[in-house]
Amino acid sequence: MHIKKQDKITHLGSNSDYPDHYAPALLEALPRARGRDLIGVNEHNLPFSGFDLWTAFELSWLNAKGKPVVGIGEFTLPHSSTNLIESKSFKLYLNSFNQTRFDSVEAVNTVMQKDLSQAANGMVGVKLYPGLDGYSTQIDHLPGVNIDDLDIAIDDYAFKSECLHGAASEQAEWVTETLSSHLLKSNCPVTHQPDWGSVVIHYQGRKIDRERLLRYLISFRQHNEFHEQCVERIFNDFKQYCQPEKLSVFARYTRRGGLDINPFRSDFEAVPVLGRLVRQ
Repeated sequence: MHIKKQDKITHLGSNSDYPDHYAPALLEALPRARGRDLIGVNEHNLPFSGFDLWTAFELSWLNAKGKPVVGIGEFTLPHSSTNLIESKSFKLYLNSFNQTRFDSVEAVNTVMQKDLSQAANGMVGVKLYPGLDGYSTQIDHLPGVNIDDLDIAIDDYAFKSECLHGAASEQAEWVTETLSSHLLKSNCPVTHQPDWGSVVIHYQGRKIDRERLLRYLISFRQHNEFHEQCVERIFNDFKQYCQPEKLSVFARYTRRGGLDINPFRSDFEAVPVLGRLVRQ
């Protein structure tokens, strides 16, 4: 079995065959260090913990008798894994299970965990919901204060981390609060297709200027970067400009090709409290 670990992406933005028999070699692993270098994060001394939660809504395989099984899958990649997994290769990999027989759900789980952990170079959690049973159908709402209704004028959509400059003054009161927005949008750095997301920022520190934060989030609108890198950039910029004592950033992105990606980074929380949103 061979899983590609490379800088050059071969599937994304290219015409691809869609094999429907098990093919782990389809997985392409991209070094996290490449994106972290761009924002000045030391790979060997990360300022956060967290994970990337992937949800697969188009998942199927055959049971031992050849009868199709459909399900939903949740895959948790640790923040400390050396690699992230390129999303189209992930979709192609999952598609390769469609006409492959397995004796049990446990066998599917074992194979997926082995392949994905090898690609990520870190232990990947796999949870399958065969027959769609057990997966929560409850729709959550963004917690905290949503800042999208702020009445601001925007005429420049270039990404600017400097939007956060002065967002938390020394005179501001000390608070613990949660702020959220549905206006996060970035673009795939390869295909330039839009990535739509909602973001939750929970922090303890000097109260930040919400207008500056909203301008900062909107400045991602034409920015080209992978989901995971955007969230780490938000975390790093917020830390740099606002200097909170504690910080968590969690983004829930809409699905593309049956997959959604939901990165979480924090320096104090272990697990965010936020389920699937209505547009997921």
